Amino acid sequence: MRRALPLCLVLVLISHLAMADDGPIEKALARPILGPGQTLAEVQEFVEPRIPAMPQVKTAAEWTARAKQYREDVHKKVLFRGEAERWRAISTRPEWLGEIEGGPGYRIKKLRFEVVPGLWIPALLYEPTVLRGKVPVVLNVNGHDAKGKAADYKQIRCINQAKRGILALNLEWFGMGQLGGKGFGHGLINAVDLCGTSGIALHYLAMSRGIDILLSHENADPSRVGVTGLSGGGWQTIFVSSLDSRVTLTDPVAGYSSYRTRMRFFSDLGDSEQTPCDLGTVVDYAHLTAMMAPHPTLLTFNGKDNCCFAAPHALPPLIEAAGPIFRLFGVEGNLRAHVNFDPGTHNYGLDNRQAFYQMISDHWSRPDQIFNPREIPSDAEVKTAEALKVELPKDNLTIQTLAQSLAEKLPKTGETSGNGTIPGERSTLLRSIVRPVGGDVSAEKGGEEESDGITRTFWKVKIGQSWTIPAVELARGKPEKGTTILFGDEGRAKLAAHTSRLLGEGRRVIAIDPYAFGEAVTPSHGYLFSLMIATIGERALGVDCGQVAAVARWRADVDGAAPTIESAGPRTSTIAIVAAAMEPKAIGSIVLHRPLGSLKEILDSGQEFSSSPEQFCFGLLTHFDLREIIAMIPPQRVSVHDAGESVKRRLLP
Repeated sequence: MRRALPLCLVLVLISHLAMADDGPIEKALARPILGPGQTLAEVQEFVEPRIPAMPQVKTAAEWTARAKQYREDVHKKVLFRGEAERWRAISTRPEWLGEIEGGPGYRIKKLRFEVVPGLWIPALLYEPTVLRGKVPVVLNVNGHDAKGKAADYKQIRCINQAKRGILALNLEWFGMGQLGGKGFGHGLINAVDLCGTSGIALHYLAMSRGIDILLSHENADPSRVGVTGLSGGGWQTIFVSSLDSRVTLTDPVAGYSSYRTRMRFFSDLGDSEQTPCDLGTVVDYAHLTAMMAPHPTLLTFNGKDNCCFAAPHALPPLIEAAGPIFRLFGVEGNLRAHVNFDPGTHNYGLDNRQAFYQMISDHWSRPDQIFNPREIPSDAEVKTAEALKVELPKDNLTIQTLAQSLAEKLPKTGETSGNGTIPGERSTLLRSIVRPVGGDVSAEKGGEEESDGITRTFWKVKIGQSWTIPAVELARGKPEKGTTILFGDEGRAKLAAHTSRLLGEGRRVIAIDPYAFGEAVTPSHGYLFSLMIATIGERALGVDCGQVAAVARWRADVDGAAPTIESAGPRTSTIAIVAAAMEPKAIGSIVLHRPLGSLKEILDSGQEFSSSPEQFCFGLLTHFDLREIIAMIPPQRVSVHDAGESVKRRLLP
């Protein structure tokens, strides 16, 4: 008598049989096609030529005009887009919240102010107890230090400024100190970008409003305005100093390098704020350094920095770019460099602080006030974070909730003709936002094999001279149901089950890895390269959609019929949707597995840029959610799988 196998054992056997069947498919999908480091090399070759070079100028007047135009262009094309233009017009209104005893010769005043309506940040003003006449002011910013404004080396620096009779503002930074909670991650400024408003404006307005507050003091000397900070604070320093013409002395410490340097020294690749969308269409950091001329500028770097921006590679290109400009003004000595060797690691310690005090002494001393370049011992006056805490509103916005509030009325509706209401205009508008890469498409066969009745062909699909897409073609016999281009969030090597199903349906499968997926990832620093792509005016989504569309055009030419594209996962489903809307002739239909129901899910979940760079495309949500893009595709061509009814309702028109 034969006994039936338990159901659980039957399921296990079926699973093992499926795995055995998929084994050769898995092996084929996982076979390397690209050369070692090929995607990295292609990213470098794509980005580097687009980084603006320093112009050739012959006079100080010519450079002054150029610098003025650079500032105007950065303000218009980078900083103040969307709602940021309105934010910029709002006056700075600090709320003073009392003071605490500082130490000999100074007091500490607590304050808070709105960067944008509803988003407050805390600050501390170190004010000399005796003030006569006009005195210098310094904006002190900090980097990626969890202690924020309470970091001991920052407190000591501010204390020393106050003891010298200088007004020192100690500003908190997003994601640090009191703003270290959920919703303040720097990668969230790209969520603001997605809504068509410049997320980088939050950083810039925080600093420029800090300068507003300093200059509103009755004793402030507008001719002596300084900024300094370490690491991310060094980035803040050069950023605001070069773009806010009120700054007259700057000392960025281990905080930045040229974009060209970063594309070769990956330790320097900066986060979202260091690499804001479209900045590289106007200026490089070499330009920003030169834009300080003729004002006193100290470039401080560390000799063996264990974080980033080490002096040997970061400093020389900046001096090479800015030195000739300072010479045009006849003030070559105003551009200085200080390299720290003790300890030489990532720091704003005693040696670096004294280099800053020396800069102040040399450029701000007057007959009636000589500034001492040596540090005044003040370690005993360092206070706890609790003592320096500034009360913030309980309903204070975060960067995340700010992005969510911007998204509430998006995408925009009721646009008039010329702004994308008719199909042709909608397609043009979408392409202008996504900026798909294009070029002639060619395919190079890298080998072919056959076993178990399945032919496997390995391809390198090229778009012009820019990008190579690895592709594996699989077919059982002569497929009668057409071609499917398949890709997924986990890379093509993980698509054996989907491939097996499609082969069983009588379809040819072209499994690919678009940029930043599967084999087409960079060895490290992946999302930071996507930031670089965005800063030079391109978009990661545009690279991916352009690649998918190129493969579709290639197969349409080969097969004489438009292929289907099929995606597995929320990231690649977004790529599939956008590609299909922009390439209606070459893409026949789309099959989506586990798609997002809306781009707003990214904002609601608090995702940062690093999680899905291609989905944070600047301004996409301003005019299009996924539903509006799908509406551009004939409904019979779209199918959604592995998604709940709520997702389908949100996604399908």
